[in-house]
Amino acid sequence: MKPQIGIVTLGVDDLDRSLAFYRDGLGLPTKGITADDFKGDDTHAAGAVVMFHLEGGLTLALYPRSELAKDAHHTIGAPSSTEFSLGYLAGSKGEVDQILNQAKAAGATLTDAAHDRPWGIYSGYFKDPDGHLWEVIWN
Repeated sequence: MKPQIGIVTLGVDDLDRSLAFYRDGLGLPTKGITADDFKGDDTHAAGAVVMFHLEGGLTLALYPRSELAKDAHHTIGAPSSTEFSLGYLAGSKGEVDQILNQAKAAGATLTDAAHDRPWGIYSGYFKDPDGHLWEVIWN
């Protein structure tokens, strides 16, 4: 296995709401919901997904939690915001503040206001509408 990650998929409760948050609220470019012609059933996952092609070659995907569980053949579990966080590297302290404000205006919950950390970074956290934790960092 090569030391790389190509796709991060977030399980979401409401695909339309999450699309609006990331596309309209945060400004990430996307073609919107695709593959919605694959309907799925009780045991086979439906196809509706949202893809954001990010800088550096990484893709952020949004996929309904129920369908992700079916696709992985795994029991759906309770969501937890503290299992992992996604990080955005900002170019300045001002950009950290701007992105946190933008996320809040789009419907995010700020969990920790931006401040200087003892290890030399300036950062703050928000949760998206599905509870996924993001840290916005300037170093």
